[in-house]
Amino acid sequence: MRAFPLTPGMLCAALLLMAALSSSCSPSVNPPPVQAPILWGDVKPVVSVKELMRDLIDPIADNIFDAVSVIVTKGGEEEKAPKTDEDWQRIRTGAVGIAEGAELLRIRRPFAPAGDLNNSTGPDPVELSPDQITAKVEKDPVEWNARAQAMRNVGLQVLEIVKRRDARELWDAAENLEEACENCHRSYWYPGENAQFYEKLNRRLEQLRRTK
Repeated sequence: MRAFPLTPGMLCAALLLMAALSSSCSPSVNPPPVQAPILWGDVKPVVSVKELMRDLIDPIADNIFDAVSVIVTKGGEEEKAPKTDEDWQRIRTGAVGIAEGAELLRIRRPFAPAGDLNNSTGPDPVELSPDQITAKVEKDPVEWNARAQAMRNVGLQVLEIVKRRDARELWDAAENLEEACENCHRSYWYPGENAQFYEKLNRRLEQLRRTK
């Protein structure tokens, strides 16, 4: 058999072929590394949950709550609904604020400013203290995240309504937002405001009326 001298190029090709065959025949020990998502930095909260609600989420929610209403005048009832581009942009701003603001509630932060105990002192307090709220969330973080997601879902719903510019659907969206907010408040902020609380309050008010 006639032998052919190997050139440097042929030798390199042979080595690459052997490496490829060896790789295909042997099982892979370690899977390829999965790239982690790019993070733009740690998110550090600036305010408490109470301040976040008061200064950001509550005001921006009014863009949705105030979008549709019935105004009673001397001439009868007038229905308020969005008509102009500015009206719809205001609603969109509210929807974006609600959807994104709900995500901010997932970031661990104090529930009230330092020294603010909510209305949690004295006999029959109707609000939980920040420490009580924190303990409740830590015990069941799934519920807290679900409450935040319910609010976010309304923001996403309103964004779709804005695309269609269907003012009639805003009535349902405003009710959904009200329900999401109140359900969260009843669970974490003032769970003491139940039926028994209002029965007792009514009895006290009735006693006060009788003594006058």
